[in-house]
Amino acid sequence: MLSARTALLLASVLLVAPLLQAKVNESAITDQIKNLRSQPAAQRPAATVKIANDIRTLPVGLSKVKLADSLSHMVTEGDPGIDTIQAVADTLSQALAESPVPAKGDQVPAYYTDLAKLVRYEHVTAKLDDPLFAKAAQTLEANDASIADIQKADFTLKDLHGKKVTLSELRGKIVLINFWATWCPPCRQEMPDLNAIYTSFQSQGLVVLSITNEDLFKVGSYLSQANYHPTVLFDSGDKIAKQFHVDGIPRTFLFDRDGKLIAEAIDMRTQHQFLVMLSKTDLHP
Repeated sequence: MLSARTALLLASVLLVAPLLQAKVNESAITDQIKNLRSQPAAQRPAATVKIANDIRTLPVGLSKVKLADSLSHMVTEGDPGIDTIQAVADTLSQALAESPVPAKGDQVPAYYTDLAKLVRYEHVTAKLDDPLFAKAAQTLEANDASIADIQKADFTLKDLHGKKVTLSELRGKIVLINFWATWCPPCRQEMPDLNAIYTSFQSQGLVVLSITNEDLFKVGSYLSQANYHPTVLFDSGDKIAKQFHVDGIPRTFLFDRDGKLIAEAIDMRTQHQFLVMLSKTDLHP
């Protein structure tokens, strides 16, 4: 027979155990997300889906929302497949449905915007009946309506050697503009693919402009070991990035020979994904 003291101790253990387990799970999931980029490309989709499923088992709360949102940032890097992206969108939708995050003034919490980006740019679905999610989707639509402004945008920036490059003077060329930085792992990961595409199609009129807001010394030091051939331009103060409504990097825009914006990407792309974008032009293998 249990003593009253033993019974009380057992009850306390049973009460605290789920909370301890949740903390362990959250910690383990955080580590898995941090290590996701180190996974081989072939294994990363399955690992991502597993993390998404693990997050779903966590107790309701803001920490669950944050983990799901962190995973949403990772899933758009490269080409994990539509099913993988849908699994992450479903997990973030579930977390937000369970724990709605209040707005601060007129500002929509980033969690809703990140989910809306998956729906709009990665073509998945989200079953979330929440006015903040609807507002985030409307904001993205309004930003996309500014494509006409982007197409009218012109700029002159300097390259590594101080030479000026003007966008409007490249009409007749196919121009791929990529916003990046040396500190950005997805940016660095896609650079070899951008380089390969540039060297393959340069003779057919492809121009790749890699735009960064970093200083010349830092970028020059990095590129000296990168074997990167596209033109790198310096956007001090993010003036051009703001014209293009860039709110995260890497970000890519593709213009045809008439200066019309025909494709864009909101995160890291693989060589295959870049080739799919370029298939909208007259370039050929």
